[in-house]
Amino acid sequence: MAPSSTPVSTGRRSPSAGRPRGGSVPIYEYRCQDCGHKSSVFVRRIGLEVEPVCESCGSRSLTRLISRVAVLRSEDDIFQGLAEDASLDEVDESDPKSMARFIRRMSQRLGEPLDAEMEAELERMEAGEMPGDEEEGDDLSGDGED
Repeated sequence: MAPSSTPVSTGRRSPSAGRPRGGSVPIYEYRCQDCGHKSSVFVRRIGLEVEPVCESCGSRSLTRLISRVAVLRSEDDIFQGLAEDASLDEVDESDPKSMARFIRRMSQRLGEPLDAEMEAELERMEAGEMPGDEEEGDDLSGDGED
């Protein structure tokens, strides 16, 4: 029989029970201490403590993770805030470090995480390398292959 990922109620209420939450219902994330699998647990009632079970191995040895929180704003609000941002005037387009700071700031302001490829590119920029420099060097690698 496959392990259940259904949380087990302890019947206790958490300290935050009874606080207004705007009608939202939480989804908690946990990492299994035994296999490392990440599990999400939908909780039907706010304030109800759960004893989660790993969806992968059935272990009850899980650690609760801190999850990203979504802040809902209209597109107009987001771009209005960016337009008023004086730090945009400080960007030096010829300086890769300045551009990297700008890109990271925009990622944070827009709430959009950077993927691994972009993170790697930003690290090169923060080291002073202009985007595209490695592509030009690839043609001159001298490895003898065409």
